[in-house]
Amino acid sequence: MSILINQHSRVMTQGITGKTGQFHTRMCRDYANGKNCFVAGVNPRKPGENFEGIPVYGTVQEAKQETGATVSVIYVPPPFAAAAIDEAVEAELDLVICITEGIPVRDMLRTRYNMQGRKTRLIGPNCPGIITPDEIKIGIMPGYIHKKGRIGVISRSGTLTYEAVAQLMEQGLGQSTCIGIGGDPVNGIKHLDAMKLFNDDDETDAVLMVGEIGGSDEEDCARWIKANMKKPVAGFIAGVTAPPGKRMGHAGAIISGGQGTAQEKLAVMEECGIRVTHNPAEMGSLLKSVLR
Repeated sequence: MSILINQHSRVMTQGITGKTGQFHTRMCRDYANGKNCFVAGVNPRKPGENFEGIPVYGTVQEAKQETGATVSVIYVPPPFAAAAIDEAVEAELDLVICITEGIPVRDMLRTRYNMQGRKTRLIGPNCPGIITPDEIKIGIMPGYIHKKGRIGVISRSGTLTYEAVAQLMEQGLGQSTCIGIGGDPVNGIKHLDAMKLFNDDDETDAVLMVGEIGGSDEEDCARWIKANMKKPVAGFIAGVTAPPGKRMGHAGAIISGGQGTAQEKLAVMEECGIRVTHNPAEMGSLLKSVLR
């Protein structure tokens, strides 16, 4: 099994005619079962065209009706990306993965409000996407570093997602699904949402959870793990802060009132029985140790 996507998923690309959308759609289509999975593109100004055999439709609803696609990946520029999410939600897709970085917070606040009570799940924005190794990848992660296995990966950081996977591979551990949830202050699926899915997945044996400073999502997830999780979890929190006057990391990495620090998050995770490391070079070896 896997969570959220598999080889039977049918995917459309919103923003398929742009340079970024074309490049990553091609990379995803050429990975594993991608030729069967990527069935449509959307651009309201270019209906009737195609990208390397993938038909382009004017609306998400039309693409869904004509191809059966229930998943969308978004590479639309920041000023229009929230509206692209809105369109996918209105079309009642199962899952939307928004890769776009730099969406105005106000736009996302409105979009998240409009998603309340709707069936669509959102990954991102400002995320690398999701991959079920050797089946399907939707996003910008390098497919070749992954291999099918039984370890789930959840990460706010795209770069640390790749690092975690590389370290797992060094330990001979493949992955069931890797999901980069993004670190913007207003986003979709949280650590807790993904952790619940992995807990119910019969083919996931353990989970590596990678967080960042800012917010309380990791602490909320840790407390749920203590009360409910049936599988071992290892964790790491990226604690790099920006020099004065500089921006570093995700927009969600904001520490307020002394809360949301890496030290505080790691302490709560340890209190909840999660094995943690303060060294990002030890994520893979730590996860392997919890399997013993």
